[in-house]
Amino acid sequence: MIKAGTWVEIERVLLRPDQRAAGLPTDTAATPYLLRLSGFLKADAELGSEVVVTSLIGHEHCGVLRLENPSYAHSFGNTVPELLQIGREV
Repeated sequence: MIKAGTWVEIERVLLRPDQRAAGLPTDTAATPYLLRLSGFLKADAELGSEVVVTSLIGHEHCGVLRLENPSYAHSFGNTVPELLQIGREV
């Protein structure tokens, strides 16, 4: 059970595959267009349940509860050694 007020991530389908734009690559067109959003949980809930969250700017959003205390896992990729020298050369 995740308590109300906890920072969580939800997921909601914005467009089903049949609603996607024509001309998309086949693999993209066959995939739902998803929204993933973080906010504060309005009521106690279990992972996988339909919930309402309040975003940092105060908007309420509904979706399926995915994660408790989500973090960022993106990066700018591996270091490119050639780019490290540019600052020294300039």
